[in-house]
Amino acid sequence: MDLFEYAKSKTLDQESPLASRLRPTTLDEVVGQQHIIGKNTLLYRAIKADKLTSVIFYGPPGTGKTTLAKVIANTTSAEFTQINATVAGKKDMEAVVKEAQQNLGMYGKKTILFIDEIHRFNKGQQDYLLPFVEDGTIILIGATTENPYFEVNAALISRSIIFELKSLEISEVKELILRAVNDKTKGMGNYKARIDEDALDFLADMAGGDARNALNAIELGILTTPRSEDGLIHITLDVASQCIQKRVVRYDKNGDNHYDIISAFIKSMRGSDPDAAVYYLAKMLYAGEDVKFIARRIMILASEDIGNADPQALCVAVAAAQAVERVGMPESQIILSQAVTYMACAPKSNSAVNAIFAAMDSVKRTKTTVPPHLQDAHYGGHEKLGHGIGYEYAHDYPNHYVHQQYLPTEIQGEHFYELSEMGYEKTLKEYQKQNQIPVLIPKKGSLQRETALFII
Repeated sequence: MDLFEYAKSKTLDQESPLASRLRPTTLDEVVGQQHIIGKNTLLYRAIKADKLTSVIFYGPPGTGKTTLAKVIANTTSAEFTQINATVAGKKDMEAVVKEAQQNLGMYGKKTILFIDEIHRFNKGQQDYLLPFVEDGTIILIGATTENPYFEVNAALISRSIIFELKSLEISEVKELILRAVNDKTKGMGNYKARIDEDALDFLADMAGGDARNALNAIELGILTTPRSEDGLIHITLDVASQCIQKRVVRYDKNGDNHYDIISAFIKSMRGSDPDAAVYYLAKMLYAGEDVKFIARRIMILASEDIGNADPQALCVAVAAAQAVERVGMPESQIILSQAVTYMACAPKSNSAVNAIFAAMDSVKRTKTTVPPHLQDAHYGGHEKLGHGIGYEYAHDYPNHYVHQQYLPTEIQGEHFYELSEMGYEKTLKEYQKQNQIPVLIPKKGSLQRETALFII
């Protein structure tokens, strides 16, 4: 390193973004991700023992993928090299491989190659690394925000251990923010700043589990806020809102307002108002609501309030939930919007939920036995017990229907499922009538039970 390089590194140490300066150098300094780097975990032991094999860190931005790579760089005896897949090409990898071969041959020293955004490499670039990873010339550490099973070469996947990093908890983000405000060595403790409790809560919440987002906001706040008369820089809720570019929305995820919003959201879909439904969706997303929670509510509504009036609704809801888990934010908002507007516009029926509640009431009320002809007959000697005798196979009859007793004798004549006149349920009712299958004709007020388990 020449004089200019040294001066540059010193400048970067002082002037680099707060998130970079606060980056931990040891495992004990890392906040969060205890499921993979907690004491006695596989990764923790491997780093401590300097016996790391090829790994891929997968998770949302700001969760510590690069941080873990830097910790490894500070603890390993191996040569550590870093490249970014967004700007690096094959020549860069060839240079790394050549140097790694020399280090291994001349000094017996291994090389760890950290590739940030590894999913940005094309198949050819990823294939180039395979033989060198396989023979141990290079220990690969890949970092990606995308699911590696979809974006990374399967051969590289098979030679690596996948570690999924989770979004940081609010309490963990708070810890990092307070460290940034108070740390005089790496943080901004020399600025004599104070952060209000509500501002701390707001920043930690709005960061969405992204430590970098929170640290960038607090750094901006401290650098741009004038000192008060007491000589301190006060980071208030208003300052925090401006710095993270999020308006303060009255939405306490653990309070009454949370339940008010989700209630209005569900009732708007049930009431077939797509505009209101997507508005409440937007409000929840803006406030940082868990997208998985929203997706679960949509799936419940698809059966509870739509049911067989549009059987496709549940398929849409489930597909949306799966897509949300794979894609993540911010793109998930589009997927959720599609699902929500579909639910709001779909024909409605609560026949399914009424049916199961009515049947549950009957089960609690009356002790029953299975009719003998419906009992299991898949074993020798069932005839002697009278099991399965007289059962008529529906597919042997016209229209695949034969009239016989299915309900227990004790509740024979009870009805639970009322087909409505909505959507596909009307088609099902017509089919039942055409085939002379007994159909319960809905009566006003019949089987209307309070669905307290689901209805908000």
